Amino acid sequence: MTVPPQAVTEVGETDVEHTVVPNAAPPLDPHMWPTDTPVSAWPPAPAAPAVPLYYGFRIGSSQIVLLDAIAYIGRKPSTPRVVQGGVPRLVRVQSPTQEVSSTHLELRQTGVTVVVHDLHSTNGTRLAVPGHPVRTMRPGESAVVTVGSLIDIGDRNVIEILPLRELQ
Repeated sequence: MTVPPQAVTEVGETDVEHTVVPNAAPPLDPHMWPTDTPVSAWPPAPAAPAVPLYYGFRIGSSQIVLLDAIAYIGRKPSTPRVVQGGVPRLVRVQSPTQEVSSTHLELRQTGVTVVVHDLHSTNGTRLAVPGHPVRTMRPGESAVVTVGSLIDIGDRNVIEILPLRELQ
C-alpha cells in the first residue's frame, strides 16, 4: 500500500497553514459588507461637504469681491483668449489720468494662496506685503500675496487682500 507524501515539519516548527483555532471567526472579505452592521446603517452617511472658503479683496472703499473666480482688474478689463478655471470676473476701476492699463492685472486664489500677476501694465504695479518693503513689480511678474497686502495700480486704486470667508 502506498502512502501519499506529506509535508514534513521540523521539530518545534508550527504548521501555520493547517492550524485550526477553535471558535475563531472566519476571515472577513474586505469587499463584503460587515455581517454585524444593520442594513439600515450601510452604507455610512457621507460626511458633510466642506464649505469652500475664499479670500476677498476690495478697491478703496468699494464692495468686497470674493476670489471664487479669477479677477481681471483694469480701467476696461477683458479676458484673455484662453481662460482656465471657469468664467472670470472683470473688475472695472476709474482712471481719469489713464494710469491704469485696460487690463492691468490678474488676481486669483490658488489653493490657500493668492497670486497677483501684472499683465505687462504700462505704468506698473506697486506691491506692499506686510513685513516686506514696498516694491514695484516687473511687467509680467507674478507674486504670492498675503492678507493685508496692498496692491497699488495707479490713480488712487489700491487693492487690499482680505481674509478667508464663506461664499454667500
